[in-house]
Amino acid sequence: MMKVVALNLLLILSFVQSIQMGVVAIYFIQTMRAQQGNRNAIDQLSKQQQEELRRLRANRLTPPLARKTRPTSMGEIVGQKEGLAALRAALCGPNPQHVILYGPPGVGKTAAARLVLEEAKRNVHSPFCADAPFVEVDATTVRFDERGIADPLIGSVHDPIYQGAGAMGIAGIPQPKPGAVTRANGGVLFIDEIGELHPYQLNKLLKVLEDGKVLLESAYYTPGDPNIPKYIHDIFQNGLPADFRLVGATTRSPKELPEAIRSRCVEIFFRPLTEKEITLIAQRAIEKVGVLAGPGVAETIADYANNGRDAVSMVQLAAGLAIEQGRRNIEPKEIHWVAQHSQLAKRLRPHLASNPQVGRVNGLAVAGPNIGVLLEIEAAVLPARTPGKGSITVTGIVEEEQLSGRGGEALRRKSMAKASVETATSLLRRLLRIDPSNFDIHVNFPGGMPVDGPSAGAALCVAIASALLQRPVEPWVAVTGEISLLGEIKPVGGVAAKAAAAAEAGVKLILLPAANAAEVEAQEGVAIRSVETVEEVLHAALLPQPAGEEAHHLAPSLPGALLSEQTG
Repeated sequence: MMKVVALNLLLILSFVQSIQMGVVAIYFIQTMRAQQGNRNAIDQLSKQQQEELRRLRANRLTPPLARKTRPTSMGEIVGQKEGLAALRAALCGPNPQHVILYGPPGVGKTAAARLVLEEAKRNVHSPFCADAPFVEVDATTVRFDERGIADPLIGSVHDPIYQGAGAMGIAGIPQPKPGAVTRANGGVLFIDEIGELHPYQLNKLLKVLEDGKVLLESAYYTPGDPNIPKYIHDIFQNGLPADFRLVGATTRSPKELPEAIRSRCVEIFFRPLTEKEITLIAQRAIEKVGVLAGPGVAETIADYANNGRDAVSMVQLAAGLAIEQGRRNIEPKEIHWVAQHSQLAKRLRPHLASNPQVGRVNGLAVAGPNIGVLLEIEAAVLPARTPGKGSITVTGIVEEEQLSGRGGEALRRKSMAKASVETATSLLRRLLRIDPSNFDIHVNFPGGMPVDGPSAGAALCVAIASALLQRPVEPWVAVTGEISLLGEIKPVGGVAAKAAAAAEAGVKLILLPAANAAEVEAQEGVAIRSVETVEEVLHAALLPQPAGEEAHHLAPSLPGALLSEQTG
């Protein structure tokens, strides 16, 4: 009886086991069929998407004019001779440096960095190899996750808990994801608008610049785990390679960038383009767009465009307007229409006086990094209503401007223009033997631009002396230099940019401090004279008193040397 029961139980267990095996077999068969069906669906969808991608790629538009006019050689970069020379020196030698490029938009910073790397590759002394990468990122669009999930600039770790971790994630293996700094290894990492980087990213970037590698961390990494591939062990233990040269471009001023990044980089400045240079860019764009231009079209574009990018955009719009109307030529009227509807303001040109004028002189100033401007200064002198109680009035200046300081705080800087006027009047009191307190002296800076003051001291002396002596000033002379109470001309900054601005405005003679003479290159059609004293400046800038006119009736007794009708 017991044997029968045992046999029945064995049969029942065998039957149950057979059923279980059948169920498992059916499950696997169905799973395989589902996978095969899913695979077929994926393959079909993949083919459809590949065909759609092929169709999209085949449907291409003509390239925009901005791409056609992009410089492909150093000779096509307009107006940046000094900047390109400095960039070559920083990157093309045996020890390339990190660089920050300052300059307004549309002057060729990105193109210059790309072309200089190509030039460095051809230099036998350069460490850049023939396949050195040029990786470009925009700081305004580089986003990161504070939890470390994603960082396209520095790199991150895809931990197993995150969606899409794949087979390695299922096995519990953290996966390092290289960022732009690793993709740029052995080449150049170009960060456009580097001043917009988040402080968190900037600090991580500084660490990478110091170490030449990216060190990653993950709570899911175990050094002794044999399931983790060797290359991942290598990455976590030795870091991802990130030995590159940084080229950061920005339209901000140096004061707005953190000192930590500036101290690690060579700072190079690209200047704004002149009207002649923008005219040349416009002419090239007109040739490449395939239309004819009437007389004055390129020059009219230069009246409105602030940079090469503006010029190319104006050509594109004007050409499109002409072609739409069935014409193959553009005229200045199309340019004016484009400027009006693009809300572009006409360029304010510094201009010289057509005739010598009393009390008007051309000064020179700096309006930004490597940006010189011609500064008009006017002075008028009237007898004080009450002798000995004259006044000094200064108008047309920005008396206080706000700057960005370290840490984002606002700094306020007061203009020193009025102090410079007072220094000039004190000095002229000794030189001309005139008591300024007997006069109401009014100095004006037309245009309302910021004027620091010290570098305008020599020009202020000329303007005020001209008004006191009623002697006109040479209209084609420009003056810069700080003055001392002893009558010395002290050195000032930015003389190279000032000289370039003077030459563009049509100045024929520049008077600058002797201590700055070595900083200025020869300008075509411009004479540059070094001066050491205010007397030299007055002799060079003041013309003889017009015939039939007398000196100021309140200044009858003046030094013979300064009353001389002969100019120096």
